[in-house]
Amino acid sequence: MNNNYYAVIMAGGIGSRFWPMSTQAFPKQFHDMLGTGQTLLQKTFSRLNKIIPAENIYILTNEIYLEITLKQLPEISEKQVVLEPAMRNTAPCILLSALKIKKENPNALMLVAPSDHWIEDETAFANDIQACFEAAQNEDILLTLGIEPTFPNTGYGYIESDKNNISEIVKVKQFREKPDYETAKKFLAEGNFLWNAGIFIWSAKSIVASFEKYLTEMNSLFSKGMDVLNTSEEKSFIEKNYIDAENISIDYGILEKAQNVYIKKATFDWNDLGTWGALYDKMNTDDAGNSIVNAETLLKDSKNNMIFTASKKLVVLDGIEDYIVVDKEEVLLLFPKKKEQEIKELLKEVSDKFGKKYL
Repeated sequence: MNNNYYAVIMAGGIGSRFWPMSTQAFPKQFHDMLGTGQTLLQKTFSRLNKIIPAENIYILTNEIYLEITLKQLPEISEKQVVLEPAMRNTAPCILLSALKIKKENPNALMLVAPSDHWIEDETAFANDIQACFEAAQNEDILLTLGIEPTFPNTGYGYIESDKNNISEIVKVKQFREKPDYETAKKFLAEGNFLWNAGIFIWSAKSIVASFEKYLTEMNSLFSKGMDVLNTSEEKSFIEKNYIDAENISIDYGILEKAQNVYIKKATFDWNDLGTWGALYDKMNTDDAGNSIVNAETLLKDSKNNMIFTASKKLVVLDGIEDYIVVDKEEVLLLFPKKKEQEIKELLKEVSDKFGKKYL
């Protein structure tokens, strides 16, 4: 295992489209959403730990999730948990972690990955990451893994690459925002568009240099704390300065501007588990198309439902079709699958009527 390999797992999101299982106090990455016996965070850590030493894996999360992170990952120490005192999108937390890692090991190569992806073929994943690490070690490039589209999905961003280059790793032409359906169909027809999976590989030197060039103010803000990073004084520095960082994603802040961004088409299966429908797509179903996680069921004339309970409750359905059925303590959700993208907006209505009680 290469000691120059590092990983940064982003685990600070709330996962609002997985409500009511995912809440601000206990987001989806800390749940066993697939009934595997491991939470999404634990599954991600285990996958990365096959190629990256445990002591080189950092977790980026909100400070309110420190205790649960350490409880779920006893393999790491508290110094490996990089805490965000405020929500500031992905660029600030990635820069902070890059500076910490570069200070510890100037030759470090970094993988940045979300905590809530589902990848079954972990051998293919490891091979793809290894190929990207080797490329990033040899060249000053920023790499991302792209997923070959299987249908014209309008919920993902796309990455356009050089159509005429048949190399394994090719230069990115441009990042494209989430398209409408007709545009997504055109992307698939073109053949050189991949889904943006949000998985990045680069050397610590290269990504820090990119921040110096494209997000100068943010880089200056954090760089003035270089002397205290990885020391007992780091926490107070972050608490004082992090809130002043620009709220911007790594895509907008760096990748859409930089000229040295490359992409490798992933050879592994992938699902970002962003919605109940995405979870449904990954799970086995019964003969009627019902996907059942952590529940006992008695189903009549009911098909294509996503059924999930927190306490292995008995769920009885009769005449229910294409619904999300979720039972968790004080909340029961019955919601049409076709409207799953509206769950995030639903939370505002819940908040307006009941306050934060059920969120």
